[in-house]
Amino acid sequence: MNKFSASLLMAATVLVSSTAFARPAPLVSIPTHDTFFDKIKAHCGKAYEGKVTVDNQGPSAFSEARLVMHVRRCNERELQVPFHVGKDASRTWIITKTGSGLSLKHDHRHKDGTDDISTMYGGHTVDAGFNTVQSFPADQYSKELFIAQGIPQSIGNTWQMFIYDDKFTYRLVREGREFRVDFDLTKPVKAPKAPWGYKD
Repeated sequence: MNKFSASLLMAATVLVSSTAFARPAPLVSIPTHDTFFDKIKAHCGKAYEGKVTVDNQGPSAFSEARLVMHVRRCNERELQVPFHVGKDASRTWIITKTGSGLSLKHDHRHKDGTDDISTMYGGHTVDAGFNTVQSFPADQYSKELFIAQGIPQSIGNTWQMFIYDDKFTYRLVREGREFRVDFDLTKPVKAPKAPWGYKD
């Protein structure tokens, strides 16, 4: 083998190796997670209005404002769902297939698009859940964040999402605390502008 052939062989080997490493990991998931994810994804591009149906700490800014969820961006691995509270567009729910379940994160931004000090908290599924319901107990990052912020009671947070033909529900529960918003999926509304930190 001459030097030119040897160089070609080496280049081909490097190319194959780099291509192998560049290949994206296969998308693995279980049926209940897939179905839940796909039920939300089916609403991609649509927005819906909701209302607080449970809040055991009494009226808040959520109960007084117009609440709109917008299934804004979707692909095979991630759903981005802004949650608008009146004119406050700081919140985006991010649901991600991780290969070991589903993750829910709360992306909080300031109006200028910068990260809020309290951002990307959330949790990860710990079981199969159901086609229509998934639960996300607080992950370790979130627990450390809550402790640092002086709200250790929040380390017991579990977020839940329910998706039925006519209703989507976002629920937060922990000992002594329950908060729930129900969205009417039978009546789409005009999609709001991009949430803070994102572009249309």
